Amino acid sequence: MTRALLTVLLPIIFLAGPAAAQNQPLIPPPGRAEALSALAHKDAKLRRGAAARLGELGTMADVMALAKALRDTDEETREAAEKSLWQVWARSGNPDVDNLYRAGVEQMGGGERQKAISTFTRVIELKPDFAEGWNKRATLYFITGDYRKSLADCNEVIKRNPQHFGALAGYGQIYLRLEEYDRALDYFRRALEVNPNMDSVRLNILLLEKMQEQRHKRMI
Repeated sequence: MTRALLTVLLPIIFLAGPAAAQNQPLIPPPGRAEALSALAHKDAKLRRGAAARLGELGTMADVMALAKALRDTDEETREAAEKSLWQVWARSGNPDVDNLYRAGVEQMGGGERQKAISTFTRVIELKPDFAEGWNKRATLYFITGDYRKSLADCNEVIKRNPQHFGALAGYGQIYLRLEEYDRALDYFRRALEVNPNMDSVRLNILLLEKMQEQRHKRMI
């Protein structure tokens, strides 16, 4: 069961963020304050536009509002909110750090893992309160099999951004590889509490719960 569980794991959530929603929101509010207000509007089209607009203009102060929108009754609003959270998290507030961060992302995409680790290490040195720099390095450590370093970096992410569902899901992936299944289940549940739209995390929870049930039966 353990091997079967590991082989069906879906892509790492904390790697890079989700794809963009296919349908573009209509008439986004012009400013950040207006977008925040429109997130609670009864018109779903306005909520979609507001969620998307905050991806362009939002700050870390808007994370809780966008996280709340992850539970919106409108699917496109939820998708826009998730995409916007990743956009907000990818901005450090320092242009030089942002340029370095983007270079690291390109290195990741090109398979230059060690170069990317060095780049994100420099990002962290320059802007240690920038949670996404830690998250990207955590991802790279996971990919290279350095799970303990990945866990340490996930800790730094959550210290700075407790709503980072990607890092929470990342914990789950790491603990699966370490065969610490109770911890993996706990973190997958925590990730889903923040963002209930992650089907891969939901599947992993179901598989782990089934494994726990079978283990319990064997003990009786």
